Amino acid sequence: METMTKTDQKIQLVDGSFTPSEASDVILALLDEKINFHKLQRISWCEGSSDADTNYPDGRIQELENEKRITKEFIASVRNQGKRLRINGTLEISLEE
Repeated sequence: METMTKTDQKIQLVDGSFTPSEASDVILALLDEKINFHKLQRISWCEGSSDADTNYPDGRIQELENEKRITKEFIASVRNQGKRLRINGTLEISLEE
């Protein structure tokens, strides 16, 4: 009997309507977690090897910091309009071949 192995999964992280303040809290918290992940990754790579290549985590940290800045600017403009924001964030996970 052959068993089927599930090779992908979707996780609904965020789905709803938010005030600008709520949206800012949710989005910035997610970005901060990802930034912290890469900072820890960089530290781990450097343990025992002071010449480790940290270009990838360094680059991702910079990209995510830029996304935080863009997000803050966008939410500030929405706040000034008195609008709400809809966030739909699905994490898709699949096996890599």
